[in-house]
Amino acid sequence: MGMPVTLDVDGAAGSLIDSVFDYFGQIDRRFSTYRTDSEISAINRGDVPIKDWSGEMMEVLALAERTRSETNGYFNIRKVDGSLDPSGIVKGWAIRNAADIVRGAGVGDFFIEAGGDIQSCGRNASAQDWSVGIRNPFKTEEIIKVIYPRGRGVATSGTYARGQHIYNPHEPCDAITDIVSLTVIGPDVLEADRFATAAFAMGRDGILFIEQAPGLEGYVVDVNGRATSTSGFRDLCKL
Repeated sequence: MGMPVTLDVDGAAGSLIDSVFDYFGQIDRRFSTYRTDSEISAINRGDVPIKDWSGEMMEVLALAERTRSETNGYFNIRKVDGSLDPSGIVKGWAIRNAADIVRGAGVGDFFIEAGGDIQSCGRNASAQDWSVGIRNPFKTEEIIKVIYPRGRGVATSGTYARGQHIYNPHEPCDAITDIVSLTVIGPDVLEADRFATAAFAMGRDGILFIEQAPGLEGYVVDVNGRATSTSGFRDLCKL
């Protein structure tokens, strides 16, 4: 998916690990907007009629439309120029599917991370709960919070690593400058990912949206370095 992928699968055979990485390669070839030979690039050029779009493409676009509706339009994969960019949802979707591949092989202890989005299950090789560090967006080598998702998914949206690549669809010309990092914990990585993107696009109001959304918790850092969390976030920090 155009980004590093980390896979820690306790006791898994090499063939399973190869299968997971092969799957991510297939997803990159289908959904990458940076590849001219991807399906999404062909769709954006008008080379592929809707009737020939893949089942995976239709599934992701349906998820995107559902998320747009559930976030009052703050999640929108249609860019200002009219092209489609499903990057804000396909990463979490792919990680969730990769986790299903691992579970389907009978493995219950694993950790999958791609571009900062994480799905873990069970425990690590030391028989401890998996932990996830939230980086200081102003000093990325520093961890400011450690959480224990215990099977939940984790996704972070922000501008500190890739610059202004997220925009508010309601005000597309205005950069989001009041917050710099927002981490969302959801029932799985897909839920965390699709709402993290939308909540970041809301700016300071995003953490309020996460607070009110069932099954979600969040942690936001604003431009002044002040952190705000949802009411249930503290429980995730307890070992």
